[in-house]
Amino acid sequence: MRFRTLILAAAIVGGFVYFTNHPYALRRDATSEPVARPIWSGPGVTQSAGLGSDEVNSIDIYKMASPSVAYITSTVYRQTFFYGPQAQKELGSGFIINPNGEILTNFHVISGSQQVQVTLPDQSQYKAAILVRDRVNDLALIKIEPKKKLSHLSLGDSDRLQVGQKVLAIGNPFGFQGTLTTGVVSSLGRDIDAENNHKMEGMIQTDASINSGNSGGPLLDSQGSVVGINTAIYGPNGGSVGIGFALPINRAKTLLDDYRAGRKQARLGISTYYIAGDIAQALELPTAGGLLIQEVSPRSSADVAGLRGARRVVLIGNQEVGIGGDFITAIDGKKVTEVDAVTRTLAKKHAGDILDLTVYRAGRTVDVKVKLGEGSEDQL
Repeated sequence: MRFRTLILAAAIVGGFVYFTNHPYALRRDATSEPVARPIWSGPGVTQSAGLGSDEVNSIDIYKMASPSVAYITSTVYRQTFFYGPQAQKELGSGFIINPNGEILTNFHVISGSQQVQVTLPDQSQYKAAILVRDRVNDLALIKIEPKKKLSHLSLGDSDRLQVGQKVLAIGNPFGFQGTLTTGVVSSLGRDIDAENNHKMEGMIQTDASINSGNSGGPLLDSQGSVVGINTAIYGPNGGSVGIGFALPINRAKTLLDDYRAGRKQARLGISTYYIAGDIAQALELPTAGGLLIQEVSPRSSADVAGLRGARRVVLIGNQEVGIGGDFITAIDGKKVTEVDAVTRTLAKKHAGDILDLTVYRAGRTVDVKVKLGEGSEDQL
């Protein structure tokens, strides 16, 4: 009898402890009704989702910027041997820069187009007019007539970029609209080969994944400002391998200023190769460095000013380099220390401006003044 009484007492005490401590036990205090307590006592998942500050930054920028990123389809009619004119569609991206419906993109996205269609993230569609084509800088400005108020992106300062800083790319790779990729600035001042055998200088290199269809889309900094226009990729069969290139946005700012002022952009008309140190010494050039002129375009500003291109070609490493031409050591009084020194300077110049060059020629230094002329979309 006593043993059964002990068992009963233990059961009563155990039940009391269980029900008063169970997660769903009903609790009552002096002022409230019974409250059911949740069984999960960990962090509030719905409140923070465990997001880090960098993730929150990426999410905020995407929400802010993605409504301003456009999907561009351009139609080109090409003559075929059997069937006559056939329509071919090119896909790319662009971004709205003001409420008036002006959109920046790459020249190659709309090159040769007879018709350009813009699709916004809300799936509204517009026919776009082409305002400016700049083949040399691979830039284009197009415009739609908005049916409603448009959100737009702010343009940052690409001259202040640093290797290692975070960047975000938004575009339409392979037609997948509104795709976000993130990475860092991998390098600055890169020269890459472009169409028609000319180079694009001073490009931003990034490991943010860029693929076919990203062309023309914005490269953003961690503040959500556009610092570049995604332009080219490096990889087999056009696939991303972590090396992409964007055009610095400051170059586009000059295009916009010239367009609104009714001016054409300035052109110098040279291609160059940066040399310094031991290689410069071996070629009997100033070791502090400079830009060795490779070619001078006929009838260009450089040609009129008497600048001289290469006279013969030598092999430096795996690169063929023209030598015997003028060696630019300073531009507007500033020493040349970067491969894109000319490009950066021209980005701030207009047709009719004077460019002061310090040139090393035939063993002596000379000053050359160049009056910059107007360049067409097809002039280097």
